[in-house]
Amino acid sequence: MGKSGFHCITFGCQMNVNDSQWVERALMRLGFQEKPLEEADVVFINTCSVREKPEQKVYSALGRVQRANPHAVVGVAGCVAQQIGEELMRRHPQVRLVAGTDGVASVPEAFVRLLNEPKLKLSYLNFTDVFPDRDPCLVDAAGRPEQEGVTPVAYVNIMQGCDNFCAYCIVPYTRGPRKSRSAKAVIDECRSWVARGAGDITLLGQNVNVFGNDKSGDGTTFPELLRQVAAIPGLRRIRFVSAHPRDFSQETIDMFAELPQLCPRLHLPLQSGSDSMLKKMGRGYTMERYLSVVERLRKARPDMALSTDLIVGFPSETEEEFEDTLKAIDSCGFMSSFSFCYSDRPGTRASAMPFKIPHEVQLERLERLQSLQNERAEAWLKSRVGLVTDVLLEGPSQRRTEQNNEWQGRDPWGDMVNVTMPEGEGRPGEFVDVKINRALKHSLKASPVEKNAQTRA
Repeated sequence: MGKSGFHCITFGCQMNVNDSQWVERALMRLGFQEKPLEEADVVFINTCSVREKPEQKVYSALGRVQRANPHAVVGVAGCVAQQIGEELMRRHPQVRLVAGTDGVASVPEAFVRLLNEPKLKLSYLNFTDVFPDRDPCLVDAAGRPEQEGVTPVAYVNIMQGCDNFCAYCIVPYTRGPRKSRSAKAVIDECRSWVARGAGDITLLGQNVNVFGNDKSGDGTTFPELLRQVAAIPGLRRIRFVSAHPRDFSQETIDMFAELPQLCPRLHLPLQSGSDSMLKKMGRGYTMERYLSVVERLRKARPDMALSTDLIVGFPSETEEEFEDTLKAIDSCGFMSSFSFCYSDRPGTRASAMPFKIPHEVQLERLERLQSLQNERAEAWLKSRVGLVTDVLLEGPSQRRTEQNNEWQGRDPWGDMVNVTMPEGEGRPGEFVDVKINRALKHSLKASPVEKNAQTRA
């Protein structure tokens, strides 16, 4: 009899992706093997409910699993699982495991039990008082990587949950109160990723600025954590998401000038360019405050590139308030943004607000906003042409052929760069000095240059 098979389906944010990748590693440590959906013994679905559409995708996925593999044991985790709970098992009998956001650590062992006990159903829905830490499943007892190969880019959870309760956001209800991980656990995991070849690590949390400032923390502040991560030998790049403008301290800003490993790319959610909208959203800052953070960031790191989140059509949003958001795209110089139409999420304050904006008006505004942002994004990429920088190769490009040894990776600003390497050269995890030759619609093309041949970007 062969190994039990698993299949993972993931929706939502990078933290969900990171959680699913951990579940995969943990299942492989337990002897499972990744298999196609039709052949899997267990199917893990990690869910998102930040917006309505991703939630509907979960129900579609459950139907797809039922049609493709009706005998598999299905486990649903993440925000939709936290929100709907055991009702998922009543609606979908194939679901025998429900795990909330703090219950993901129990998933691998739960699948083992469920395969051995056919009538058993399990749920892990309680929020924990401390960060639900877990063995990252990266190295064995001797400190050697458990799996062969190089992982050029890695993500490390440093905290979970949120206490902000913005009017539109379901995250505090689905991820629970803010809980920081211990600095030692974070550093140990980062070291393990570097041992597997990671040269670029992103620190993840719902509001990383306030890391350590809760009863689960060990007293280490976020700037102190950044210094400790930067001190790990072999680590070339550090990034973090997400940051809250209200809690962005000057000490954290200063890290961009102090730590060369900290990349000049920051995702700083704005949500709206209108002070009246920001107040109704409960964001806790004004445009003046936000622009002050932007100005100080660019003073610390003049080549700083900013991306953001924007909500269109929040309840009662006027045309003038929407136009304030359009103005913010230019005044802040966003190189990219994630923009969405507002949608009610159950239990949030905004869901009970009057004066909902008609969906057709939302869509028209979203189209105008995205058109403007696309212009700015194209201008950003064109501005990179001619610069010399370094690219961390992640793998072969989809356009790679025997005649064209093209690789892809990212520069310090997070842009995808396609690099044509000399024949026989290139490997995952390699840093290559390149010159940007051409801007495409969503990426850049480059060629290698000799080190120190030109002034770097």
